Amino acid sequence: MQIYWTKINEIIEETPEVKTYLLDCPEGFVWEEGAHTHFALEGFNAGEKPNRGLIRHMSISTLPHENSIGITTRIKERCSEFKSILRTLEVGHEVAIFKTHSNVPLKRVNKNVYLLSSGVGLATFRPLVLDYFERTDNVNKIHSLNIDSSKNFLFPTIFESSSDKKFTSQFVDNRKEYYEEVKSLATDKDGLFYVVGSDEFLVQNIEVLREQGIKPEQIMLDKHEHKLPEFLAVDMPI
Repeated sequence: MQIYWTKINEIIEETPEVKTYLLDCPEGFVWEEGAHTHFALEGFNAGEKPNRGLIRHMSISTLPHENSIGITTRIKERCSEFKSILRTLEVGHEVAIFKTHSNVPLKRVNKNVYLLSSGVGLATFRPLVLDYFERTDNVNKIHSLNIDSSKNFLFPTIFESSSDKKFTSQFVDNRKEYYEEVKSLATDKDGLFYVVGSDEFLVQNIEVLREQGIKPEQIMLDKHEHKLPEFLAVDMPI
């Protein structure tokens, strides 16, 4: 396993609780849209065993041509040790990234794509949307649905509806309205549904989608392949 040590080159305050840490691209580090990485703080590997409290599994919110590795995360006033330390870091501080992989690249198979997310989960979809804007080949259209009660929506200049680009962006602030919209989107029995959020959020979305007749192979999750059956191999009532 290769560990890439790199420096923070910019910190962007996206909203009062969400920051994006832009990291220098180490030589040889590659990724694609929909990638996630292990993001670790100094000292995580100082002992005999890695300190898992200093490691987090994070989505990369940028594309390679943006020349920075973007890590977008919510840091609340009361937070974990990891987030408390992260909040104190400044430009020039070193962090580590390793075990990078993409579970949710944009599938270009001439279907409608639906991006379902909660809050900062939108960061996973930012590079997919940018990739689509640059090259719309073999994607009919994209619809993004995000639930965020804070009303401080992320990436407003990107997640903005555009009929020219066949892209629609929708934000709702409560779960009832969100799941009604999911049911409505699921009337497209041929669409691809990407879901990003907590495990509980994934389970609830899968349940709603399956009840509407969406097949497991139409549901894309930011999970390793061996983990997918835990979420998708659920027997639905006939």
